[in-house]
Amino acid sequence: MEIKIEGDTSETRTVRKYEEVEQEIPLSPAARVFHAPKFNCYVITVVGFKRKIEPHVIIDGLKHTLIRHPRFSSKLVNNGKKKRQTQSWVRTNVVVEDHVIVPDIKTQNKENANAEAFLESYVSDLTTVPLDMSKPLWELHLLDLKTSEAENVGVMKFHHSLGDGMSLMALVLACMRKTSNPDELPSLPHKNQPSSRSSRLTAGSSSDSRFLWLVMVLWSAIMLALNTFCDALKVIATTTFLKDTETPIKGDFRLSKSKRMCLVHRTVSLDDIKLIKNTMKMTVNDVVLGVSQAALTQYLERRYGETKKKVGEEDVESKRNSNNMPKRIRLRSAILVNLRPNTGIQDLADMMAKKSKCRWGNWIGYIVFPFSIGLCDDPLEHLRKAKRIIDRKKNSLEAVLTYITGKFIIKLFGVEVAANIIKRALSNTTMSFSNLIGPIEEISFYGHPITYMAPSVYGHPHALTMHFQSYMNQMTISFTVDPTVISDPHRLLDDWEKSLQSIKAAVQERGS
Repeated sequence: MEIKIEGDTSETRTVRKYEEVEQEIPLSPAARVFHAPKFNCYVITVVGFKRKIEPHVIIDGLKHTLIRHPRFSSKLVNNGKKKRQTQSWVRTNVVVEDHVIVPDIKTQNKENANAEAFLESYVSDLTTVPLDMSKPLWELHLLDLKTSEAENVGVMKFHHSLGDGMSLMALVLACMRKTSNPDELPSLPHKNQPSSRSSRLTAGSSSDSRFLWLVMVLWSAIMLALNTFCDALKVIATTTFLKDTETPIKGDFRLSKSKRMCLVHRTVSLDDIKLIKNTMKMTVNDVVLGVSQAALTQYLERRYGETKKKVGEEDVESKRNSNNMPKRIRLRSAILVNLRPNTGIQDLADMMAKKSKCRWGNWIGYIVFPFSIGLCDDPLEHLRKAKRIIDRKKNSLEAVLTYITGKFIIKLFGVEVAANIIKRALSNTTMSFSNLIGPIEEISFYGHPITYMAPSVYGHPHALTMHFQSYMNQMTISFTVDPTVISDPHRLLDDWEKSLQSIKAAVQERGS
């Protein structure tokens, strides 16, 4: 295809115009929403390294991998007037050194506690500074900072329009290699594929088995449709009027346009989580949700108790009941769900090495998950309640429905309306929740072995985001909080860790 320009017979100009058009790619609907003023979201990841960072080695590695991805070598360009403005990705020459920041840190000789406080302050400052829109929308900060978990630290910052958390993490992993074998990509755990009851029934040849299988399929279809319909009504209600209880962890994002966020993390044993999972016959996600529910209950109980003490409302009766929370609390989380067909790490590695094509973009929906907040005599009850809810959510197309509806609203009413609707729906809930599966072996980032990865996201209207990332035999819990709402996020991490140990002890006692 050739683009002709009237009055100009210059072949050079024709070819240049052709290349410009070929390199210009319109933003996807989801990417445009993430650039809306009221929904400007970023993905940020803190990575710990086992040894001191060599910036020149990492810069050279990025030149041969990450910037070969189209999104990481393109800048955002706005075309047309404001009302009819279109946004496109346009390929550009990337100077990697402009995206890798190596600050001069004077805290090497200080204690670890001070180093970790410095790291939290540094990352918090990053949440207040937008990325330079004249360049590709990513940065890597390399900190010569020794903490209790790492010899040095890196901080990756991406604009959410580049892709969803799942695809971005897969791309980062595609830039890494196994420490034991620098030629091999990271290995992710295989998902168990247990044979379902229906598949066992089909193995039989009797007419009774086939009839029973048909009945089960029909019943499953009916329940799927019914659950999806009910969930759709709840999403509509949440968007229009149904608000969560005003608890000490629920923020009000109508009061300010932008906020400084605080990111904290804690690493716990993945083996402990797997022990609970195997004993209770659950998934890792079920356990993480159940422990989070227990932790939120403990945290809110204490916060409500502290509030009563301040206003002098604590009396003998409340001390006897030792329950400071309201009787009914509506506390819901938006759980992000990846809807993209699996794009393996190998596919992304091939794309960067061989310039092959693979699926990319923001393919995410969400489900509204109601946490059951309340003190339980049996800590395992938190697990059972979480599992019942998530099992019911699995038999629903709520995530697909939110994704399709979002695209429809963007197409029909525009990005600004869609962003306002999504922000309103999320503002009526309390928090966000996400869980990613990581490598099972130690990996290295251009020769730098990694001790932990703590990814999260900010810019959406929640005062609390819980993110979980597995790596080798550990699980890193990342909390992104609004410090004006949750001023003590480390206490919430303590509650999470204590709840995990309490549930583990109950499981072991039950087993014995």
